[in-house]
Amino acid sequence: MNTLIWKLLRQHINIGQLGGFFLANLFGMMIVLLGIQFYRDVLPAFSDEDSFMKNNYVIATKKISTLSGLVGRNNAFSKQEIEEMKQQPFTNSVGAFTPSMFKVSASIGMQQLGVHLPTEMFFESVPDKFIDVKLGKWGFDARQDETIPIIIPRSYLNLYNFGFAQSRNLPKLSDGLLGLIQLNITLSGNGQTKRYKGAVVGFSNRLNTILVPEAFMEWANRTLAPNKEVQPARLIVEVKNPTDPSIGDYFKQKGYETEGENLDAGKATYFLRVITGIVLAVGLIISILSFYILMLSIFLLLQKNTVKLENLLLLGFSPAQVALPYQVLATSLNLAVTILAIGGVAWIRTMYESVLHELFPQWSESFMTPCLLTGIILFVLVSILNIVIIRRKIFSIRMRRK
Repeated sequence: MNTLIWKLLRQHINIGQLGGFFLANLFGMMIVLLGIQFYRDVLPAFSDEDSFMKNNYVIATKKISTLSGLVGRNNAFSKQEIEEMKQQPFTNSVGAFTPSMFKVSASIGMQQLGVHLPTEMFFESVPDKFIDVKLGKWGFDARQDETIPIIIPRSYLNLYNFGFAQSRNLPKLSDGLLGLIQLNITLSGNGQTKRYKGAVVGFSNRLNTILVPEAFMEWANRTLAPNKEVQPARLIVEVKNPTDPSIGDYFKQKGYETEGENLDAGKATYFLRVITGIVLAVGLIISILSFYILMLSIFLLLQKNTVKLENLLLLGFSPAQVALPYQVLATSLNLAVTILAIGGVAWIRTMYESVLHELFPQWSESFMTPCLLTGIILFVLVSILNIVIIRRKIFSIRMRRK
């Protein structure tokens, strides 16, 4: 029966209008899906290796001049300077690097490989809110824990692999292998010596320090260096907008410096988000306009067939039966657009994958989950909206006839 209704109603279908909707919606859908997928692909290249840290942060230090080095001037931040940093309009939060006030030594022993590397070292900590909670092992309880979680600079691993290990024909260590190796750590101070195991839980490209949990540092300084005053020489500042020029102006005025490329990386991530937002907005606008074209085409088709629709309703056909051909038409077009858009994004992705590999060797390909989920969600939402609008239009024709 629905086949007969479709044959009757399809006479006034405007192929040009539906074709315009199809192309516009395909273009808009591809922009949206490509923007989301590209953002998901590129973002790890800026942040994955230091994903345990907040994105928009700056490491602030005081400049060390020749004169200050000779006279032994203190380059630590005072409480007033830290408080002033917190009050700046570009600041979200400020944390201090707490240094270890006790002696630390560590060694890596691998008898099977003939490796024994003892060294003097140091620890620092930052407030836990600056550490991503994804690191479930990040924490310390002095009453029960015997292992200290550690985050080390990746440069340390590179120095060993490409310097020490290569010159002595020792095996090189990967990230995963070093994460499985436990360090033997000895802490000494205040007439006490304590021994712990150390576990490397992360690597950093942007922090030139050895991070331990704040709870451990507070306990260790209190226990092994109770009479020493902790004076932070570095601050970690979470900024609202890394592109804000007032950050550089303030640092220059105060004689502060930023470590590494934290600010540049934050700017790159910020601009990536802004550009992605603009692209998504353009794609959504095009998709909304194409949706309007589709509904306008269907409404014109319904208007041309008003008399036929009224007669079908009078003959006993239900509004659902009369609306079904139009609903199938709209849903089929939406499905075709979604499939082609996902296929188009997959094809475009193969073109920029090689570029990402060259620019960011650490980049690894992942499944197109964001693109697929977004495409499915948009298809379902738009199709439901089409079905509801068409059904209401048919009901309005029946009510008008009554």
